[in-house]
Amino acid sequence: MSEITRRLPAEWEPHQATLLCFPHNGNDWPGKYEVIQWAFIEIIRKVAEYERVLLVVKNESLQQKVHSMLQQAHANTKQVKFILQNTNRSWMRDSGPIVVQRSDGKREALQFRFNGWAKYPNHRLDWHIPSAVAQSLKLPLREVTYEGRPVVLEGGAIEVNGRGTLITTEECLLDQKTQVRNPGFSKEDYSAVFAEYLGVSNVIWLGDGIQGDDTHGHVDDICRFVNPTTVVACVEPNKKDVNHRRLAQNLERLKSARLEDGSKLKVVEMPMPGRLDFEDLRLPASYVNFLVTNGCVLMPTFNDPNDAQALGILSELYPDRQVIGIHAVDLVWGLGTLHCLSHEIAAAAK
Repeated sequence: MSEITRRLPAEWEPHQATLLCFPHNGNDWPGKYEVIQWAFIEIIRKVAEYERVLLVVKNESLQQKVHSMLQQAHANTKQVKFILQNTNRSWMRDSGPIVVQRSDGKREALQFRFNGWAKYPNHRLDWHIPSAVAQSLKLPLREVTYEGRPVVLEGGAIEVNGRGTLITTEECLLDQKTQVRNPGFSKEDYSAVFAEYLGVSNVIWLGDGIQGDDTHGHVDDICRFVNPTTVVACVEPNKKDVNHRRLAQNLERLKSARLEDGSKLKVVEMPMPGRLDFEDLRLPASYVNFLVTNGCVLMPTFNDPNDAQALGILSELYPDRQVIGIHAVDLVWGLGTLHCLSHEIAAAAK
């Protein structure tokens, strides 16, 4: 009997649903909670036009409130399935399960250990999200371990093409001083984990993420696959901006990188929006934190002159999907936007 292997499908492959979590307090968006609730309703409304939404809510009271708001917004509530589960935060990309396809035709929900980005101590409620989602989907849940210890990893730290190549950053996964995920882990250790659980044979390592990124280097703010051989990568032309050097160095790495079959990676450059600050923080505004669904791509916009150019670039890269801008100036005050808040649930292999 052959050993079962796993594969993490690319985000543009068919989804069963998109996982979201409705915020039950304003802690991640101080002073903007009322606005953020309606921003979430709009995201849910758009996704529900194209696929099912799995929506985590704290309790039945919030479920009733959200259902009413969705009706007010004329969303297709029949496409929304609620999961009752209390949480610390709403960032499903990082605390939610990663659903993989197996070589025996079944699917599996993977639970990496979530430790609040190695920064925030109040994350224990979020540990229960993968099991709640797996139970709702009737999928087995598997904890990811390596040499007997749980592996810490957030979904925003990795980007895959579904064919064997994964992109991540050294700042996020290898740093041993600031926000340490797995003490002592080497590139070889991560490669072994990616191979066993995600079906990855080829890892491309970038350097640093963008300034203002609370996660310390998530790749989904700087570079994303749009098809098996092409990435869209952020660039910052302003040489006085700290992101100029970081993104230029990552671009060089991408241009010299190879895919799993040895071929060169095609790199499409994406501008950054102008610097966005609120109170005393620089915010991690990025156009590549977009969300892909079965029929559309939702891209964050920032009331910026580059919004139109970014929408045009993505429209050319996703000719079979509608590319829709979602106002994200308020969302990014929570230090993330559309991709950070969501997680695709891969459909069963056909």
